Amino acid sequence: MSDHVYKSVEITGSSPDGVTEAIDRAIAKASETLRHVDWFEVISTRGHVADGKVAHYQVTLKIGFRLED
Repeated sequence: MSDHVYKSVEITGSSPDGVTEAIDRAIAKASETLRHVDWFEVISTRGHVADGKVAHYQVTLKIGFRLED
């Protein structure tokens, strides 16, 4: 394992289609502005219910990115 230093940020992705899609959306968006995204950790999962059905999924992630030397 290399001697890297990481910083982490917390973001929330959302999707009407599912948890995986919410995670994918959050990672894709973070990767637009952060370089060297290397890992993520799911902090919490929640959703919105409408008319007795799940209408939206929200997943809060901690995203780690490697700081440049």
